[in-house]
Amino acid sequence: MIDKDALVLVTGAGGFIGGHLVADLIERGFRRIRAVDRKPFEDWHQLFQGVDNRVRDLALKECCDDVCAGTNAIFNLAADMGGMGFIETHKAECMLSVLISTHMLTAARDAGTERFFYSSSACVYAADRQTEADVVPLAEHMAYPAMPEDGYGWEKLFSERMCRHFHEDYGLVTRVARYHNVYGPHGTYEGGREKAPAAICRKVIEAVQSGRNSIEIWGDGEQTRSFTYISECVLGTQMIMNSDIGEPLNLGSEELVTINQLVDIVEDIAGVRLKRVYNLDAPKGVRGRNSDNSLILEKLGWAPSVHLRDGMEQTYRWIHDRIAGVQPRVADRIAV
Repeated sequence: MIDKDALVLVTGAGGFIGGHLVADLIERGFRRIRAVDRKPFEDWHQLFQGVDNRVRDLALKECCDDVCAGTNAIFNLAADMGGMGFIETHKAECMLSVLISTHMLTAARDAGTERFFYSSSACVYAADRQTEADVVPLAEHMAYPAMPEDGYGWEKLFSERMCRHFHEDYGLVTRVARYHNVYGPHGTYEGGREKAPAAICRKVIEAVQSGRNSIEIWGDGEQTRSFTYISECVLGTQMIMNSDIGEPLNLGSEELVTINQLVDIVEDIAGVRLKRVYNLDAPKGVRGRNSDNSLILEKLGWAPSVHLRDGMEQTYRWIHDRIAGVQPRVADRIAV
């Protein structure tokens, strides 16, 4: 277990998952937290008092050396990414995140950091295993032979390998989780980087408010996914970090739904039924993707279990309040 007096660094702390992770570390009693993101503070999803908050571009080695100095444990969540609409049209930008991964690993090694967590993605899985909506759940070994998502997936798979070799060659203890479609409050819901759960919540809210009563769905709506609620992502991340498991682990839900079923859930929460307009030319990603949780259950005796309906209700309410102006649309300032 990471000592609560240790200096813990969270990169990508101004983002969705990073903000929730910092919040949870504070709640658990960690006293020395360094939070880093390249965005200006006003654009951070959550910003906390009592934390060593820094704005740094971790694509630059000198910035990584700076933030890693004196750290005992590092959660490296920093990456240039978004939903399918972003990663399919920004492949080079996604690949450039390899600079962050490389410089952070070398800086952690040079700083004598004890533990290093890397947030990978289900996008590392071979595309030819995800061609059917009724997909076979993806077990960890299915990342090879390698055929990951072009751009983003390749960067993630390559960085996983770097973690492995930094452990083998330098003794840096590395842990890797493959995130599967994380969603929840405080996430991006507009602007092009949002993922399907938040995008659908926003579209339903806007359809109701405008009286348009229709919603655009990317693809035919029969593509399948599983979605992981943020609280379980944060819990699983810390469980994996504190474990003795050196291999990548899936961190995702096994509750498989079609996008049409996801829209059904959001409509039910909102109490409406909308006309569906299918945009078959929009980015759709793979046909089906689901997490096989056999390995995480075997190794940790735990796997995500929050029902999608429950998590989506919390997500919808949070986005609704932002769009309606009940709460600020940008960062949340939480004093601790």
